[in-house]
Parts: sequence; C-alpha cells; structure tokens
Amino acid sequence: MIQSQLETYFHKYYQVCSRVAFAMVKNRADAEDIAQEVLFRLFVYQPKFQGEEHEKAWMIRTAMNLSKDLLKSKWHTSTIGMEDVPKAQQPYFEEPFADGDDTLREVLELPVRYRDCLYLFYYEDYSVREIAGILEKPENTVKTNLRRGREALKQKLNERR
Repeated sequence: MIQSQLETYFHKYYQVCSRVAFAMVKNRADAEDIAQEVLFRLFVYQPKFQGEEHEKAWMIRTAMNLSKDLLKSKWHTSTIGMEDVPKAQQPYFEEPFADGDDTLREVLELPVRYRDCLYLFYYEDYSVREIAGILEKPENTVKTNLRRGREALKQKLNERR
C-alpha cells in the first residue's frame, strides 16, 4: 500500500474509528490508539474491498473488535474507568466527541447492546441492515435494540429534567 493511499484512509476514517472506539471505551487516548491500530491493520493485511460501504464497515467492525478486546484485557479490568469517577469530578475529564452534546453523553451511558445500535444509527448514519452487518446480528434484533434503546434514552432524559 503506497503512502498516499494510507493518507487517504487516514483522512477518511480516522475520526470515524476514533468516535466508534470512544463510544465503547469512553477514553480518548484509548480511542485514538484503537483508531491508529485499525489503520495499521489496514496497512498490514491490505484487505480487498467490494466498495466504499464495505470499506467503511470493515474499518468500524475492526474498531469495535479492538475496543472489545481492550475492554476484556487485564489492563482494563485492573484499572479504574471513567464510570468509577464520582459525578462531581467528571467535568474535569475531557470527552472530545461529546462536548456540548448531552444526548450523546446519555447514549454512551446506555448498555452496550443499545448504545452500539443507537450510536451507529444516529451518529454514523447507518441503516438497520448495515448495522446488522456490522454487529453481526439479525436485523430484527437491531430494530428491537433501537426501540428499547430509544425508550431507555427517553426515560434517562426525562429523569434529568
């Protein structure tokens, strides 16, 4: 893979991969590391894509898998995460992709099955069929998770008022 191709992929997908990873790991540094790892794997494995949508889906799926791996790792399970920081101290931590978006902050606090579907649907503009392919779940499961996620989000937002 030549350098200009890699630069093109970087400009095209680095932010997307960072946002997807951040939605899962809730840590900016880890999200950036994951985005870099996705691009590194693209460079090493050089997969053949069937089109731009397949290319983007591969990037997001890889970012999600790397995020899951990080969350299961010994390092992650033996350290304190953002969710363990008292609410009063959380404003001191930077959430780069959630600045000024209270709804996104609430989405990021939902259970994973709802969070992933809602995030991909509303923030990355994927269809139900595409989300089902990315998450490797049936379309009806994605629809159910979207509906339940919306209900949970609505309840959380109403409680804040």
